[in-house]
Amino acid sequence: MDLDRLNPRPAPATPLVQVRGRLAVLPWLLFLGAAAIAVWLAWQMWKPAPIGDPLATSLVAFDKQDRLTVFSAELAPVVASDDSRLFGLVTSRQVAVIPARVDYAIDLGKVGRDRMRWDAVSQTLTVRLPALEVTRPNLDEARAQYLREGVWITRAAQDKLTRDNTKLAERLAVEQAANPVLLGLARSAAKDAIRQNLAIPLQVAGFGDVKLSVLIDGEPAKP
Repeated sequence: MDLDRLNPRPAPATPLVQVRGRLAVLPWLLFLGAAAIAVWLAWQMWKPAPIGDPLATSLVAFDKQDRLTVFSAELAPVVASDDSRLFGLVTSRQVAVIPARVDYAIDLGKVGRDRMRWDAVSQTLTVRLPALEVTRPNLDEARAQYLREGVWITRAAQDKLTRDNTKLAERLAVEQAANPVLLGLARSAAKDAIRQNLAIPLQVAGFGDVKLSVLIDGEPAKP
């Protein structure tokens, strides 16, 4: 007779240590799950949301600075003037190099909603700026260099030569400031400045990384 069949052995019991270990881990799993849900709910509640519309946000940024100087050019006009006195018996000539500074600015006060366009699909803000304004040349006569020619140059003749050269230098500086290369540099600087001025306010308002397209009146059309 098989005694094992008559008295079967009981199945081994689960160790008490394993049961206690599982019970100890369960509260931590529940806690981590609840914490994850709480973090997700908090993000949904407090995540940045766009405030207002991008056009209004941009206009507020422009209101803080009506006129924006975007570029400055240092010029050195070379001019010459002649003077004649005593029926042409006494002549004199003065050549002058007068440093001049010219500023290029944008009048942001002229930028309204009609100069902005928002494309929600591509998240692109297009801004059309008014034409660049070139300031009157600021002549630095303290650093001017003069070369005078003449046997006898009276004080009156010298003063007249200086005045004439100052007028000529200012006129020449205006012509040099209209150089296409300088205007191109000024326009590029203006676009970079506007992009920087608008990018941060739009990000703070919750619009993220908005694409900014800046155009300027009067700029040459791209081929």
